[in-house]
Amino acid sequence: MPRRTSTSRVLRSITSPYYRYRHAKLLHSVRVGLAMMVSILATTGINIPHGIWSSVTLLVVIGGLQHHGNIRKKAAERAAGTLLGATIGLALILQQNLLFGSLWLTYVLMSIVAAICAWYAIGKGGYIGLLTAITMCIVAGHGDNLIDTGLWRTLNVLIGIVIALAFSFALPLHATYSWRYLLAENLRGCARIYARLVNGAPFDADEEIKTFLELNKRLVQSRSLMPSVAKEIEASPGKLEEIQRVHRSVLSALEMMATGALAHADAAARAAFSKQCGAEAHAVRAMLLAMARGLRFGGAARFLAPQVVLSCVPGGALAQHLTPELQGPYWLGERMIEQVDRLRALLLETEPNWNIERHGQGVHAAAAKPG
Repeated sequence: MPRRTSTSRVLRSITSPYYRYRHAKLLHSVRVGLAMMVSILATTGINIPHGIWSSVTLLVVIGGLQHHGNIRKKAAERAAGTLLGATIGLALILQQNLLFGSLWLTYVLMSIVAAICAWYAIGKGGYIGLLTAITMCIVAGHGDNLIDTGLWRTLNVLIGIVIALAFSFALPLHATYSWRYLLAENLRGCARIYARLVNGAPFDADEEIKTFLELNKRLVQSRSLMPSVAKEIEASPGKLEEIQRVHRSVLSALEMMATGALAHADAAARAAFSKQCGAEAHAVRAMLLAMARGLRFGGAARFLAPQVVLSCVPGGALAQHLTPELQGPYWLGERMIEQVDRLRALLLETEPNWNIERHGQGVHAAAAKPG
């Protein structure tokens, strides 16, 4: 098989959702770098005065925006704040040069505007308030800028906004893919851990800490993506929260099994536990891996047949061949099976939303529905 060239690897990183997820920081940095070059050529390159403010505006608007789900909203908010600040800055220059000519009045007005912007900068829509105050200072200075300076800076701000908005949609990383791949990685990790615990291979302390630290790190990362995911796929935030809750429950169950009586049992007890729960563990592992593949590659077929067969153990009925100290881990494993099957059902229910490649990248799932 021929080796891939550097060009083919770059193209694969751009076109493949998974590779774009793996190289998200690189793609974002390339996008911002190209936008900066366009900004320089569009202003300083053709000798527009104060062209640096176009680049400053560009970095403020999209420098920290990566996922498609938050680019549209935040870029619009930042553009609105920048435009409002430029307008206020020009008004202050006109007051200073054509109306009252009072520098102290300009200082007072700028302070009042800054105070109002600070009020709105705390809370929802804070970008608009913050950038309004920043852009006012860029355009008006401390009230000592001339009208032509203010107009040139306003023009540069507008140029920066246009370039930023144009590049904000170039090579965006869909938060939905990142959310899916993080969940898929955790499900694969859960499959490995559960099979290992049931088969009688407990963790040592350092390995256990490292393993669960990685799982919980991905759990937190996926939680932070959920607002952007909800915007991209028009899914119910409550449904995504439920998926997150069940995901967390599965991790908690595994952590309790890894640190409880099962971890401290002798070889004979672990063998008895493995014999009692081995078939269920195999089914759970198969379902977790199938769900991970479904999230990675898409397709509802991997979630259709409930491969995890619930034991339906009546309340109080415990395994007869296990010692009393292992009844707790056995009960916990039964509850985990229920949670895994619940997660399967939730992912199947929401698959038409999060499987965005079915409708093409960038197209909301709702747009593909009839009527």
